[in-house]
Amino acid sequence: MTGTPLTQTKLRPRHLVLGVAALVASVLLSVLLGAAELGWQRVFAEIVAQLTGGVSPLSEREAAILWHLRVPRVVLAVLVGGALAVSGAAFQGVFRNPLADPYLLGAAAGAGFAVTLVITGAPHAALSVPVQAAAFAGALGGVGLTWLVGRSAGRDTATLVLAGVAVGAFLTAGQTFVQQLRVDSLQQVYMWILGRLSTTGWREVLIVLPYLVLSAVVLCVCARLLDLLGTGDEEAAALGVHPGRVRLLVLVAASLATAAAVSTAGLIGFVGLVVPHLVRLAMGGSFRIIVPMSLLFGGVFLVLADMLARTLLAPAEIPIGVITAFTGAPFFAALLHRRRA
Repeated sequence: MTGTPLTQTKLRPRHLVLGVAALVASVLLSVLLGAAELGWQRVFAEIVAQLTGGVSPLSEREAAILWHLRVPRVVLAVLVGGALAVSGAAFQGVFRNPLADPYLLGAAAGAGFAVTLVITGAPHAALSVPVQAAAFAGALGGVGLTWLVGRSAGRDTATLVLAGVAVGAFLTAGQTFVQQLRVDSLQQVYMWILGRLSTTGWREVLIVLPYLVLSAVVLCVCARLLDLLGTGDEEAAALGVHPGRVRLLVLVAASLATAAAVSTAGLIGFVGLVVPHLVRLAMGGSFRIIVPMSLLFGGVFLVLADMLARTLLAPAEIPIGVITAFTGAPFFAALLHRRRA
């Protein structure tokens, strides 16, 4: 495994306490603050009233804004951030490369191509069920195509990465070609590409939740195996691990979580890169720590990013992908400088 040595190899209770506390604090802060002028004191009183059975200080309209728009959006940010971060950690473990991210094998290119086809074919479908279904299928299709191309050329991870580059370039070229045929739909396509946590109640949350739960369970169970893969395939095989099967299982689980996140939020970058690195630097290099803590701190990262996207230019909204890029790019510049030093 490339990067920080395994200074700590076990997940400690203090790690979980810290992660849960940070997640609760970020969720509470994001719920209290928003573009709608509800007043954080009144929102806090509403939460207390709901927990204790007291009288709500909000009007019916204000309560609808809070419980059917703001709270679902915050919960969706937790799920999408956790999905992208835990997938990024898994990809870094499989490829033994700290610069791997959830879009490495063509998920982003596949989703972008599929969504572009749907939007250009039916412009009024933007941000609707057809777009979400196309993004989910396209992301999984891109990864599947990469796997088939990579397996036909070799069985090592380097070949798979090169296949991902080739498939991604091909699908991106197809997306660009389709966009040029229908330039009137460019704005809708780019709005989706930049990422946005738009919710119409709890439907998007229910879309992501089952896939994230399944993927998170699989990846947390496989975390110890990722540590063993970091010692090399021969050493892992000598310990009774089948490297090929572990990689396939981990990649399928991580790709499923990524596809679910992309289908509801678009292409949000840097979450799967930044969060696992921060966890590795702060808590240790074992994937038994990185995987579960990336799940928690990915939610923290995206909740705070979405809060900034909603409030900085309120009532206008900044695409959340812009916020994550503004924070992620300087972080990696500093990381590369640190690694060089």
